[in-house]
Amino acid sequence: MTAKPEQVEINEVVLRDGLQNEAEFVATEEKIRLADRLSRTGIKRLEVTSFVSPKAIPNLRDAAEVLAGLQRVPGVRYTALVPNVRGAERALHSKVDEVNLVMSIGEQHNLANMRMTCAESLAQFTEIMRVMEGSGVFVNGTLATTFGCPFEGRQSMDRILWGIEEYLALGIEGITIADTIGVANPRHVAEVVATILDRHPGLPLTLHLHNTRDMGLVNALAAYDAGIRSFDSALGGIGGCPYAPGATGNVCTEDLVHMFHQCGIQTGTDLGSLIGISQALPDVLSHAVPGFVMKAGTSDRLYPFPGKQA
Repeated sequence: MTAKPEQVEINEVVLRDGLQNEAEFVATEEKIRLADRLSRTGIKRLEVTSFVSPKAIPNLRDAAEVLAGLQRVPGVRYTALVPNVRGAERALHSKVDEVNLVMSIGEQHNLANMRMTCAESLAQFTEIMRVMEGSGVFVNGTLATTFGCPFEGRQSMDRILWGIEEYLALGIEGITIADTIGVANPRHVAEVVATILDRHPGLPLTLHLHNTRDMGLVNALAAYDAGIRSFDSALGGIGGCPYAPGATGNVCTEDLVHMFHQCGIQTGTDLGSLIGISQALPDVLSHAVPGFVMKAGTSDRLYPFPGKQA
């Protein structure tokens, strides 16, 4: 009997994390077009937007309009980040499949990013969970700066486990651990992932990586070897946190998918379609994007021989 191929889930975040830090507003129609194209690539989880204050993130001020305008594909989970009760109510009204709550476990980054202490964030999440009760909407909680805070440095394993246990006590169903500023290394990633899954076997655990120091792909592979099967990424490798000095884009979706496919690990996505969409992204954004595979092609690409055959 042939063994079933190994598989991971790719969670596309280009529309939220990717676009939130762009210098220019991307038109609502372009966002909808991009969402619709991505929905047909085999991506199973698509983070569409954030119901945050337009003053805080003006690039996502059209959250409800984007969700209302896209063509939903069966089997794709459409998700949105919600920062507060009002955001959760708006997300429910827009019929999202999943909401994502975010707290930095680095206290100082949480103050800079959310303007709250961690205790205040958790109190707010308690109120959000009351709003979500009975909705059937999946609730995911992201722990930003899991692998390092720009103001405090590396976080202890006890602190990471504390954050996860606080989330689970609230009834949050899935957890994302985020290398918000791109300081993780493969051994650190493997240690953190293995420790979490040892403490909480079966936990729906996602890894969110940034490629600030060109370590994103190797960190993803280390996390896979340690047991993670769900990964955030952004088309073209764009994005970044407005409140994380020096941070650059997310790990690139098509580069991540290409790496997994080359390693014999399936993603359920159409790599060729992802590359094609990424190649169109510079025209949408009016600037180049960091991705490699969309420029160089896949590693099995062949070229015509330049001279005469022997």
